[in-house]
Amino acid sequence: MNKRILIIDDEPDIREATQVCLEIAKGWEILTASSSIEGLEKAASEQPDAVLLDVMMPGTDGLSTFEQLQANPTTQHIPVILLTAKAQPADRRRYNQLNVAAIITKPYDPLTLADQIADILS
Repeated sequence: MNKRILIIDDEPDIREATQVCLEIAKGWEILTASSSIEGLEKAASEQPDAVLLDVMMPGTDGLSTFEQLQANPTTQHIPVILLTAKAQPADRRRYNQLNVAAIITKPYDPLTLADQIADILS
C-alpha cells in the first residue's frame, strides 16, 4: 500500500534525508513541513497516513504541535511518530504518556527507518 507521510522538522537536511530514505525504500509519497504551523496546515489539508514529528523545534515545539493535532477533529486520527534526540528515561516516560504511535530516536538508521515506520503503522 502506498502511504503518504508528513515530515515536520525544522532541519532541512533531516527532512530531505528522511524523505529520500522513505521514497526509495518504500515508494511512499512524502510531504514536508519546516514548522509547526506549516505542519498543522498540511496535516489538516492533506490527511497523511502518518506524521513524523520532530520534538525540538523553535517556536512551537513538537509536543505542542502534537497536542494541537490531537485537539483537531480532522487530524486527531493520524498516527504521530516522534523523532527526538531527547531519549533519556524521563523524556521517554513523558512521551509514552502521550498518545503517540511511537518514538524514534535520532540519529536513526536510514536503512531501517522505512521498515520501522511500516511496522509501527501496520
